[in-house]
Amino acid sequence: MPEVVLTGAAGRIEGRYSQGKSETAPVALILHPHPKAGGQMNNPVTVQLFHLFMKRGFSVLRFNFRGVGRSQGEFDGGIGELADAATALDWLQSTNPAASQCWVAGYSFGAWVGMQLLMRRPETDGFIAVSPPTNAYDFSFLAPCPASGLILHGGSDTVVPAVDVERVVSKLRTQKGITIDYEVVDGASHFWAENLPDLENRVGSYLDKRLQAQPA
Repeated sequence: MPEVVLTGAAGRIEGRYSQGKSETAPVALILHPHPKAGGQMNNPVTVQLFHLFMKRGFSVLRFNFRGVGRSQGEFDGGIGELADAATALDWLQSTNPAASQCWVAGYSFGAWVGMQLLMRRPETDGFIAVSPPTNAYDFSFLAPCPASGLILHGGSDTVVPAVDVERVVSKLRTQKGITIDYEVVDGASHFWAENLPDLENRVGSYLDKRLQAQPA
């Protein structure tokens, strides 16, 4: 997995990148969970998401937010992390100017940052949000949500109650022109330790369905 070093507002950003084989390969950006809770780009869920897109021919980038691993800077409560994500997406798009689609996928804190990035990048075609922390962060900025996507949650998540996620999903589903798929995996915790195969199956099936409908 080639290592890449990007230049962000807080200095160096450390990433891992896989280049798709076709010139028009779609691109995907993967965002990791909370830096203050041990989140980093080699988190198992983050790596799983990376591989799911890679296997489907995407050019994929995952990276460490500022202050994590060899990325410079300090945790910035989400504001700086959103800037890091925008820098990473800029790099991904400039490296793949003929990309047929653009996707953003995030896990927990990364899902919150990813959804904010969507709002700023209306060219995004799809998103994956795994265990979005709808009880800890305000998601009301999603008005309207610019892209269709999948929200995946664990049925035994004790960190983020499902009712909080469902409230956001219900609001998003009132919008016209986009489709929000919402799936709950029975028995899965916020950390997906025993349920990575379920995550792989659900996200993989969703990607296959979307790519079949609109080939990349």
